Amino acid sequence: MNLSLSSSASSSASLTSSSSSSSSSSTGSWLSGIVRGRSDRPGTVKMASNSVGSGSGDFAGPVVRKNQYRGVLFKYGSKPMQVAFKTGDYKQQVIFIGGLTDGFLATEYLEPLAIALDREKWSLVQFLMSSSYSGFGISSLQQDAMEVDQLISHLINKEDSEGVVLLGHSTGCQDIVHYMGTNAACSRAVRAAILQAPVSDREYRATLPETAGMIDLASSMIREGRGSELMPREADPTAPITAIRYHSLCSYMGDDDMFSSDLSDDQLRTRLGHMSNTPCQVIFSMADEYVPDYVDKKALVERLCKAMGGAEKVEVEYGNHSLSNRVDEAVKAIIDFVKRDGPKGWDDPWN
Repeated sequence: MNLSLSSSASSSASLTSSSSSSSSSSTGSWLSGIVRGRSDRPGTVKMASNSVGSGSGDFAGPVVRKNQYRGVLFKYGSKPMQVAFKTGDYKQQVIFIGGLTDGFLATEYLEPLAIALDREKWSLVQFLMSSSYSGFGISSLQQDAMEVDQLISHLINKEDSEGVVLLGHSTGCQDIVHYMGTNAACSRAVRAAILQAPVSDREYRATLPETAGMIDLASSMIREGRGSELMPREADPTAPITAIRYHSLCSYMGDDDMFSSDLSDDQLRTRLGHMSNTPCQVIFSMADEYVPDYVDKKALVERLCKAMGGAEKVEVEYGNHSLSNRVDEAVKAIIDFVKRDGPKGWDDPWN
């Protein structure tokens, strides 16, 4: 479906709409696709490159105006939530993975990033998964990883992708680290990973007065076999959350506990060391409001990059969590990384 994605209900344009079929591609079809060759695959979604919307008649590119994108909306899986939006019709894609409560148009740098990527012949893909918006409390890293793999499988089998870069924001960074540790079917198509604002949910939530008691309650519920039941509303006013998910986010060495400053070097290597097999960039906001004041941010980002086998470090002075106050710096760092190491700079994932 060719259309505009907008954060404003009133910002619509005259658009050409065509239905596109999608399905959750299996590992078998992906592997057989490699064997028989990936050209002329049926079901490929096509859109005119740099097409001009008929509403204005004189604009080419992925962004029509502020908060209004031009691209393709498609289903990548069977669940109603499994929808993605892609700007540009290119063979390489940067996949944005948002944090807790995020969905489409999650950060302000996505709009200029879409424009900059289009100039470099890369597409930007934003997508929804089961944990998007208020769904994070009843989902998990494991579920997120499965859906990331489904999306990449769709891009490979339906759109002839030649490789992707994963861009994680906030808790989306945990999704990337977990996914790359699963050795999932399509993970070898990941050419690089960018972690923007990899911060500790545990350390931030520990600053909230209710957290200690709620961790005890979650632990008790899990011991009693009630881990999938919901916690009291005060555990997280933003969304319903199960005991297992709360424990994962808030407890020491929980599944989500990957970037905490009090983890030892060995613990960080255990959690992040497999990322050394993938070119990585860490973009850390030096004024991140979700990092407690007692944390030495410079020392932390240095340790994180070292644990990942020498990831590239980008420190954004005065940058906030989403880099809404440092948009240009965010886009420049991402584009420089993609231009320098992709796609000729990385091994062909199919060989």
